[in-house]
Amino acid sequence: MARGKRAKYIFITGGVLSSLGKGITSASLGLLLQQRGYTVTIIKMDPYINVDPGTMNPLQHGEVYVTEDGAETDLDLGHYERFLGVQMTRMNNATTGQIYHTVITKERKGQYLGKTVQVVPHITNEIKRRMTVFDRDYDIVIVEIGGTVGDIESLPFLEASRQLVLERGRTQALHIHLTYVPYVKAVKELKTKPTQHSVKMLMQSGIQPEILVCRTEYRLGKEIRNKIALFCNVEPEAVIEALDLETIYEVPLQYLRQNLDTIVARKLRLKSARPSLRRWSRFVRRIKQPVREVRIALVGKYVKVPDAYKSIHEALIHAGAVHNTRVNVEYVDAEAVEQSKLEDLLGAVDGAIVAPGFGVRGIEGKIRAVQFLREHRIPFFGICLGMQCAVIEFARNVCGLTGAHSAEFDRRAKHKVIDLMPDQRDVTMKGGTMRLGSYPCILKEGTLAYRAYRKKVVQERHRHRYEVNNQYREILQQHGMVFSGLSPDERLVEIIELPGHPWFLGTQFHPEFKSRAVTGHPLFISFVKAALERHQGESDDV
Repeated sequence: MARGKRAKYIFITGGVLSSLGKGITSASLGLLLQQRGYTVTIIKMDPYINVDPGTMNPLQHGEVYVTEDGAETDLDLGHYERFLGVQMTRMNNATTGQIYHTVITKERKGQYLGKTVQVVPHITNEIKRRMTVFDRDYDIVIVEIGGTVGDIESLPFLEASRQLVLERGRTQALHIHLTYVPYVKAVKELKTKPTQHSVKMLMQSGIQPEILVCRTEYRLGKEIRNKIALFCNVEPEAVIEALDLETIYEVPLQYLRQNLDTIVARKLRLKSARPSLRRWSRFVRRIKQPVREVRIALVGKYVKVPDAYKSIHEALIHAGAVHNTRVNVEYVDAEAVEQSKLEDLLGAVDGAIVAPGFGVRGIEGKIRAVQFLREHRIPFFGICLGMQCAVIEFARNVCGLTGAHSAEFDRRAKHKVIDLMPDQRDVTMKGGTMRLGSYPCILKEGTLAYRAYRKKVVQERHRHRYEVNNQYREILQQHGMVFSGLSPDERLVEIIELPGHPWFLGTQFHPEFKSRAVTGHPLFISFVKAALERHQGESDDV
């Protein structure tokens, strides 16, 4: 498609129940169409009233994903970037809160010329505007509509997508519905009724899906597919089986085998050759059939919901694949570290990550974990708050600064080795007011960080308020801590490390947000290599 033409649209909805994997389906289809030679982007429409997920508890919402331009977004944008290798922006995520805020602001300014402001057309028009913001920038725009069909809050998004398909025409836009076909053990049968009801509910909104993607634990036979096709008014070949798989990265290959991209191309009149996923297949094979394995502990306070650390987990998978190694992640509750014997929790691991987070809960557990990892020479990777915990621990136990802490947790601490940035001290609003998005970092030659990146300047994404207090930099350096990454003006510490340790590094930024499938991220690749060397060294000792 020539640049400047209007994009074609694919709307992806979900039914029966939540967490079926609309984000993975969107990213997988996007990858297949991208490999056909088209430019693709994906927009996530979230029906919650929060302006963004930045103020949500990770135990409720999971990870907050930060884009290059500093937007706090849904974690599905991480899947989009990891699969497509294309940077998302704040325009790739829209929420009910943002949409109503925009419409109400216009109303207060008198921009509707005295009209009664209603869901239709004013809210739906704003949704359509956001859906089409990339209209002439990409060949194909995939729009994932959050929530489950039947939810009240999703109705305006469904209506907006219905209008767009009507306005653009069925060769320019289509709907794909992700649903669930459960297996009832008592009767040993797959049941299609939930899918039928879900599609019926979608049709009550005026939407006829042209493709059904059916999540299932068991294969859908020809008879089941034909039944679903008949009662849901779609072609039998457009009933796509989405079996549970060992890794999410195998999903594009599963869809390729069932010609999902070919069906979409035919319906949208896209003329292109079928994609070749040879490199991707090799990547998947290394995940499923590694020749080595390591144990990595992830110490955090939200470990009951692993999605809170989704990007870190995926970055470890990517780095593991680079080394043909399975990374077994063991989640360790930071609060448990405060009470338990550290040898039992961390003594047998090959490396550990002390995770990011907010709030005082579990903070002493993280600091204890850092001390144990430092003293026992176990590869340590501190991310954001994890790095700050490493600075606090080093200040207390190596520099002799008794009571050293972060001002975030103890404003009366004698030694605030971590403190607010000057321009953050008068901030009262919680949402969207941190240091967010991409910032440059200058690396010190000869350091662990420099060897990992193999370049002088890097760009990494941030999400935090507190920084290393510059008043303590000299004493930390005198006792052996190296600041291997600084901001261009040298005012902000971005990376710390301890040269005498096998692998001890912390970053103020979040490198996990820039790890990509197949290629990984330099720091995670270096960290996993160090863990692998420790594992192999212990094996040799045995």
